[in-house]
Amino acid sequence: MTNLTGDNYVPHEDPNHEGNSQNNGENPKPVKPDSEENFDFERKLPLPITVNPKINLEALLKEAEWILSLPKPKEKGLFTVMSCNEWMEQASRRPIPNMLFSEFWYEGELCMLFADTNTGKSILAVQIADSISRGIPIPGFKITAQPQTVVYFDFELFDKQFEARYSNNFTQHYCFDKNMYRSELSNDMDMPKEFETFEEYLYFSLEKTILETKTRVLVIDNVTYLKSETERAKDALPLMKHLKDIKKKFELSILALAHTPKRDMSKPLTRNDLQGSKMLINFADSAFCIGESSRDKSLRYLKQIKARNTEHIYDGDNVCLCRIEKPFNFLGFTHAGNGTEREHLREQDTKDRDFLIAEVKRLSGEGMTQREIAAELGIGKGTVSKYLGI
Repeated sequence: MTNLTGDNYVPHEDPNHEGNSQNNGENPKPVKPDSEENFDFERKLPLPITVNPKINLEALLKEAEWILSLPKPKEKGLFTVMSCNEWMEQASRRPIPNMLFSEFWYEGELCMLFADTNTGKSILAVQIADSISRGIPIPGFKITAQPQTVVYFDFELFDKQFEARYSNNFTQHYCFDKNMYRSELSNDMDMPKEFETFEEYLYFSLEKTILETKTRVLVIDNVTYLKSETERAKDALPLMKHLKDIKKKFELSILALAHTPKRDMSKPLTRNDLQGSKMLINFADSAFCIGESSRDKSLRYLKQIKARNTEHIYDGDNVCLCRIEKPFNFLGFTHAGNGTEREHLREQDTKDRDFLIAEVKRLSGEGMTQREIAAELGIGKGTVSKYLGI
């Protein structure tokens, strides 16, 4: 091994090192290693070898830097293994995640937003995207992140419908920030032959858009269009894996919208209300939902379902109340205070229960399974069994 306390030496990577007078100013050749301890087998290079000249501080520092730059053997097949203190040191060099939409969504997260049809998912998502592109919070909510480029993948509306929401009767259009982009499927889309499936081409186009716009934030409205089926775990798993992969690959923040099936409006919203498999939420970093008030049809409430960067601030005892309004040329959510979820749930009476029992028996008689009946009526499978007397 290198003797740092001896006289001078010649590092392997320093061909300009000045030799002593015995070599007439020529660069001395390193001694060929004659044992394993003198050889770096990972780089397949000889370690610096001591020759006879006098010590040189600059060369000593170069060698120290070279040794420190050697990679440490941390990769163990699929895993990267380090001590907990090394992980803490590595994490400490990463920036602290900023809020994108209060405690609901932070930078670097794959977040799910789900709600029933016509409750305002897309309206809120565009409003959040607009807020992020400007770095200005929605009144009543918080944002600590700097302005960022956002791409809104809109698989729900066509351009004229979008214009209607952000204009005053198709005139006096709202002026979005230059950081805000919107994308929709091309009308004359022709899939290249090198792609076997539509999903492959969709994922390729998604990444191409990310690279061309240099975006940091994606809003996907909605995930149904990224996967033909999300009802089963085997279909949901590849979808969420791909979203997590591109999030890590491009260091993105992703908000993915999804639907809830028909549900019992007298029961609180939970992760079980996300359409399809719970696997979607299991792989998400955070999730929140929009509920509709039974006492005021113009009122909505936001509820946290999953959080990793914060505590559950907006749970069932403290939902965030909002109204959907369009004062001029921007349709959006207006903060209306806080409340409890139970205040806004529908009261289930005897007529509702009798109706559900009749519906369960009717659908069962038509050959539907208990799981299908539960999904159709928005009730639990156990409730279906109970109503069928099984």
